[in-house]
Amino acid sequence: MSQSNDAFPSRLKESEDRIDPFIRTNPVIHSGNEYRWHGPLDEVALSKYERDGFLWFEGFFNQERMAPFFEELRQMAQDKELLASDQVIQDPNTGDIRSVFAMHELSDHFNRLTRDPRILGMVRQLLGGEVYIHQSRINDKYGFEGSGFYWHSDFETWHCEDGMPRMRAVSASLMLTDNNEFNGPLMLIPGSHHYFIPCVGETPDLNWQQSLRSQRLGVPDQKALAMMANRGGIQAPKGPAGSLMLFESNTLHASNSNMSPWPRSNLFFVYNSVDNLLVEPYAANSERPDFLGARKNTAPLTMYDDFPELA
Repeated sequence: MSQSNDAFPSRLKESEDRIDPFIRTNPVIHSGNEYRWHGPLDEVALSKYERDGFLWFEGFFNQERMAPFFEELRQMAQDKELLASDQVIQDPNTGDIRSVFAMHELSDHFNRLTRDPRILGMVRQLLGGEVYIHQSRINDKYGFEGSGFYWHSDFETWHCEDGMPRMRAVSASLMLTDNNEFNGPLMLIPGSHHYFIPCVGETPDLNWQQSLRSQRLGVPDQKALAMMANRGGIQAPKGPAGSLMLFESNTLHASNSNMSPWPRSNLFFVYNSVDNLLVEPYAANSERPDFLGARKNTAPLTMYDDFPELA
């Protein structure tokens, strides 16, 4: 089965017939042939992204230059008003900070990072034009305590709960700490982005208040997950602070809890095409807050070219 319009069926009622995973018709690389080479990614990288749904750049930034980000995070941790806001999510088990959303609006340093010409150049090449920030966040996992994130496709949530019409978004994940096999690195299923997996369970009102702490809806069933993993395997790129990952909006990913003494902090910027603006949610009664799915500030990003301190 293939979708005939913008709607991807998901959040199905328990009583409805199950829908098997189906092949997407949205392209993976959105630049036309005449613009495919207008960017920093070569044919090898483009082909890998199209095949696997992600690209890994070990040591993209000098890891010693991550220190300014931590200083700003320490300042945020002392901001009682911010900590009491909805955009700060606590770990369901420990009460520690799990996620902070709209990072690019809280910090000029983070905002400038979203406009780094090297990152923005690759994203524009993959998405075929101008982009804006759909969502930004930091995900923290404290040593011995940080909870994991179960398998999911970001696009399924953004489509159902935010109204993102098509698979035309890219996540950039910057490693603020070393990511190793012990502290819960991001795991991905290569090639899973070629399929859309309908999920069972209607979206309740204000679902985001619960799902950001522990996601129970928008989760593929085990049969579909096993099929994808048996096809593509599972990879967990690991590397030092300053490493970067770009992954397609529909790529299945997850991460285990942090069983090590070493914290894991990753920063995420979600770039969406300006030709893929949000509409009404496809499977929810109301829109999520703007810090989860931007509707107000969708102006195309302009590049900052003064990043010698991050090189």
